[in-house]
Amino acid sequence: MDSFDLVVIGGGAAGEKGAVQAAYFGKKVALIEKEPVHGGAMVNTGTLPSKTLRETALTLSGFRQRGLDGVDFGLSHQASVKELLTRLGRVVAEERTRLRANLNRHGVTCFEGAARFVDAHTIGIDRGGTEYKIEAKHVLIATGSRPVRPALFPFDLRSVYDSDEIVNVDEIPKSMLVVGGGVIGCEYACLFATLGTKVTIVETRDSILGFLDEEMIEALTARMTALGIDLRTSTAVTKCEATANHVALELSPGGRLEADVVLVCAGRQASTASLNLAAAGITAGKRGQLDVDAQFATTVKHIAACGDVIGFPSLASTSMEQARVAVVHFFDLGYKKQVARIFPYGIYTIPEVSMAGETEAALRERKVDYVKGVANFGDNARGLIIGEHGKLKLLFERSSMKLLGVHCIGEGATELIHIGLLAMMREAGADLFIETCFNYPTLSEAYKYATYDALGRRGRAT
Repeated sequence: MDSFDLVVIGGGAAGEKGAVQAAYFGKKVALIEKEPVHGGAMVNTGTLPSKTLRETALTLSGFRQRGLDGVDFGLSHQASVKELLTRLGRVVAEERTRLRANLNRHGVTCFEGAARFVDAHTIGIDRGGTEYKIEAKHVLIATGSRPVRPALFPFDLRSVYDSDEIVNVDEIPKSMLVVGGGVIGCEYACLFATLGTKVTIVETRDSILGFLDEEMIEALTARMTALGIDLRTSTAVTKCEATANHVALELSPGGRLEADVVLVCAGRQASTASLNLAAAGITAGKRGQLDVDAQFATTVKHIAACGDVIGFPSLASTSMEQARVAVVHFFDLGYKKQVARIFPYGIYTIPEVSMAGETEAALRERKVDYVKGVANFGDNARGLIIGEHGKLKLLFERSSMKLLGVHCIGEGATELIHIGLLAMMREAGADLFIETCFNYPTLSEAYKYATYDALGRRGRAT
């Protein structure tokens, strides 16, 4: 039986980085992936495909040019699925190649097959009816997640999609119902609305994306409404009637919606059911998720879990960092001791929304005395050039003017957020932005003017 210092189960975001981290420090590493391609949801069905489709939709629709005075860049033709998916295929293929090359370059042994625990140190790999066993000193579970499929919806019909399937849509629908106003639901709603689809979101809560700062929710809601998206909050689906080409939803507290297709975004389920966790002495919790400690070890200390299998925040970026920390802890590498205490959220709606740190609601709840500063991109030279009307909001502790939170809406928000994130990681504040010379014209300048705005609100001369 082959023996490895580390066996990684799952070849997605966490799996790749965990395997490479251990191999970089000279450990003998195996990675098991049940699919013929690596990358998991990050590359194949979720993160990368949805963002690639978004960029393609923005290009095909001429959306980014609509703010340019005197220029008509309206959608000149009905975009086809072939146009939408051509670039997606290239991007996904190249990322799969990059990922596999990275594993090969670091000497990671890759197995294709479904993994299961035989015991706490033995992993069986189902290779099409025959099982091959390997021995592991340490194990990293990084099997990701899959969409939850409520029994209410007949997913066997071509008019009913989950969030993994929608990237393979066979035509651009004229109308779409999106069940769930979370990140995935809002991202796809914006994407299809930009392509001319009539989109309605049905959300049980009283707002979309409730974890965001309230001012960003308000701004995004307005922008989504301007895209033609109908938002039905505080509304639940009680019945779904569907055929191959039509869907009708009965609603509570009342009403009925009809469309060509429905996209169901009801959360995700950790992919742990087939691992035979009991043989390793591990018990899965709600939706198959695994409990871990600060170093991402499970109750069996030589077995760690990272990424979607442990739940929140279930981001590709944090999953990678979790895996690195787990591996460093396993082998006492004296390197990355913990995941960053502040991490960014990137929401690829149209426009993008991003945040890091505290929201106003959280600061009020904790009774923190704070002051906010806002810079509108419509008042920014770069914003005027590109026709962007988003904004940047900074939250400072009033007494020290230390930066506590950053919130941004507008194209490029997921990039701009990192300036504020780095400032918070270094516990910096207003002086940093006032003293920094930003390129002109750039959206980044908004950090300086949002800071001036906060200082003005605080009562200091600007």
